[in-house]
Amino acid sequence: MEFIILLHNELYNKKNKQDLKKKVKQEGFERITCSFYKYMPLQNIEDLRDQLYISWNNLDILGRIYISNEGINAQISIPEHNIETFKNNLYLNESFKDIHIKPAIKDGTSFYKLTIKVKKEIVAYKVAPNEYDMNKVGTHLNYKEFNKAIDDGAIVIDVRNYYEGEIGKFENAIIPDVDTSIELLPEIKKLLRTKEKEKILMYCTGGIRCEKASSYLLHNGFKDVNQLRGGIVQYANDIKKYNEKSKFIGKNFVFDHRLGERITDDIISKCHQCTLETDTHTNCANQACHILFIQCYKCSKKYLRCCSQECSDFIKKPKDEQQQIFREGKIQFTAQKSMSIKPKLKNIKNN
Repeated sequence: MEFIILLHNELYNKKNKQDLKKKVKQEGFERITCSFYKYMPLQNIEDLRDQLYISWNNLDILGRIYISNEGINAQISIPEHNIETFKNNLYLNESFKDIHIKPAIKDGTSFYKLTIKVKKEIVAYKVAPNEYDMNKVGTHLNYKEFNKAIDDGAIVIDVRNYYEGEIGKFENAIIPDVDTSIELLPEIKKLLRTKEKEKILMYCTGGIRCEKASSYLLHNGFKDVNQLRGGIVQYANDIKKYNEKSKFIGKNFVFDHRLGERITDDIISKCHQCTLETDTHTNCANQACHILFIQCYKCSKKYLRCCSQECSDFIKKPKDEQQQIFREGKIQFTAQKSMSIKPKLKNIKNN
């Protein structure tokens, strides 16, 4: 039985990570990773959150779901034998009845627990409400229309963070040099300055980030804004289904334990430590740092899956010594991103 508690009217799974991993490994069934989203007004979201948690936990669903007054954004792992039950359950809610569920390109262990959080936004852009109108979004293009528009010379913009586009992107796409969603929309507007009358193509992982981003551009004077329907996930499924050549090259970054789905065999990125061609993201094994970076197999062995020699040396110390170092404030790992990894990224991009 799952150890679920009710705390401040919210349900949580309180098992530790190792127990959760062990449980998933021992499951005697296959799972399917999929995603869905919808912008629409939702009421009583605290109650809705708990209803969804109880219902989906009973179906052994794992994943990460955000709900807010503006809609839902979900990435989940469903037992194969519970797929139809889940869909029927989801569509019983009038607000969710026309949601399109997109399967992952390749399965694997994506999640270890179920997390459903109430948020102010389902994508944390933090732009003012008067900067967009969700009733006016970009034109949705299918894979064939998107490919044709690329061939016809449209401007392609990646509506994701830099580290996502680093390992996979559409041909000739503009990749904004940002690390967070909050920075993204102003940066895109800046990059597209003077292009207000040209045809703009936007894409992201599953389509959700393009919804508000396209509305934002339309509000800011752009005339011909288009977005890839269903994002890279749907595009990759369609390309495979219809045996078409992919204009997306490399891997699609995903925000779960897989960290990426391979779309084509192209490797377009390099190890952040030795510049060997590779596109494997990892989190620094030093939990006090935990920066996300790209690392090849050789450097993984050399640095013990850490981003730097400093982190590698630190995790070799006994736990009590690590704690003592922190208590005395002798070392700070929060600077790793700006002082260690980012300069390497800049150098790699310029080579």
